[in-house]
Amino acid sequence: MDAQKEALRRIITTLANKNEELQIFLDTVNHTLSDLQVRMSNQEESWRVMSELEAELERLSSALEEKGAELRGAIREEQCRKEAELQKQLSEGKSALESSEELLEFANEALQIDKEDEFVKAARKIKERVTMAPAFRLSTRPAAAAGMTRFLVDFSREGAGLRRLHFLPVPKAPEIDLTSCFVRDNAVTVAWRPANGSEDEAGTDNDDQRIDRYDLEFRKTNGEGARSESCWEKITGIQETEYTITGLKFDSLFVSVRVRAANKAAAGDYCEPVTMETRAFHFGLDSNSCHPDLKVCGDTVSWEPQAAGVKGHDPRLKGKDNKSSRSATPSPNKTVAKGGARDRFAGESYTVLGDQELSGGCHYWELRPLSDWKSLSVGVAYRSSLGRFDQLGKSAGAWCLSAGQWLHSSLSAKHNNRAKALDWPLPQRIGVYCDYDNGDLSFIDIDRLCLLHSFKTKFSQPLVPAFTVWGGGITIATGLQVPSFMGNFLSTNRSLSSLS
Repeated sequence: MDAQKEALRRIITTLANKNEELQIFLDTVNHTLSDLQVRMSNQEESWRVMSELEAELERLSSALEEKGAELRGAIREEQCRKEAELQKQLSEGKSALESSEELLEFANEALQIDKEDEFVKAARKIKERVTMAPAFRLSTRPAAAAGMTRFLVDFSREGAGLRRLHFLPVPKAPEIDLTSCFVRDNAVTVAWRPANGSEDEAGTDNDDQRIDRYDLEFRKTNGEGARSESCWEKITGIQETEYTITGLKFDSLFVSVRVRAANKAAAGDYCEPVTMETRAFHFGLDSNSCHPDLKVCGDTVSWEPQAAGVKGHDPRLKGKDNKSSRSATPSPNKTVAKGGARDRFAGESYTVLGDQELSGGCHYWELRPLSDWKSLSVGVAYRSSLGRFDQLGKSAGAWCLSAGQWLHSSLSAKHNNRAKALDWPLPQRIGVYCDYDNGDLSFIDIDRLCLLHSFKTKFSQPLVPAFTVWGGGITIATGLQVPSFMGNFLSTNRSLSSLS
């Protein structure tokens, strides 16, 4: 019987592994299909570009015809003008020549006169006619040149440009610049250089290598083979040679990135992927430790009391006129976690722990209260030091920041049943920084970037994140790197020695 059960367990494990492999295979096929559709859309884009090219050539031809007609008309107009001026000059010249010949003949006849009076009279007349003769007033230079130099056109540059027209080459894969890539504040910055293809592509120039955009893909991986890798996520339309991927949750050890270039016609191949380390403290919420009146859903913890089968049961939420409120408070000695494990918190310790321990290094996570919260605590604790009915901050093995807005607003740091009131508005987002090796535990108001409180101690056991919720709920953000602004607070660390 036991052997059969063990064989069945092995079969179930094999089926689960096959199911996981099949799911990854289906994801890969879906991604390939999506990429194929993108490539088909790129082909349709090529046909559209070709149609636009034909239309552009038609417009270019029309513009050339229009310009040619304008130049031909100008040449004909200039030719007519020059011909008219030269014809006029020719007519005037002929008339002046006839007048000059007639005057010359009259002068020759005057030379034959013997009488002095008649000769003087003739000479005076010839002199007056010579002064007024058109041959002396007419310019002997042509009014227009025979050549049409004013309208010579040089299309050599335009012709050379047209001869360089050809199909755009598919861009080569860019080269990722590892020296300019970095991971910081849960963002991955990737920088790359365009491939230099001008050296081995004859007949091209820099304009042919112009890149219109870049596409970037990234995926998370644990570096343990294909099964640990997720599908590629794509970011398109990047105009610069650098891009920062934000909004990431670092729940894997590495992230791989690759880039491709695209021009007006087509997109090239992706470069070889580059893998960068993205270590961060990622944990979930341990449902086995969760108080029965708390509901864990992913990264959210909500207070949903189930006592006496009435949702919302808690004597503190009833009016002051309720005289039985004290007696209605569940007794820690009598409270039993319905349907839960024995390790669950009970009584008024509305607590849930993280499922990962801290035993060294620097870690960071954040908490955001939901809109209807009334009381909460966030901190760290030794798992072994918390009893089922212990509240955070009331034992020597727990450190926390507590906030409340029921009846009145309060903010305090708690440890070993001591509390230090903090004069600060209730934060909307709390950052928790823990340096296990140096014994630093700090709480940050993220929106105002202010250090709320810092404990300085020496941790002797592994720590677990711990949260308390009463009324409403909270959201936990994990998989976060230690933000760069923590350096400003660590240099001016304020610790409450009375609580540490």
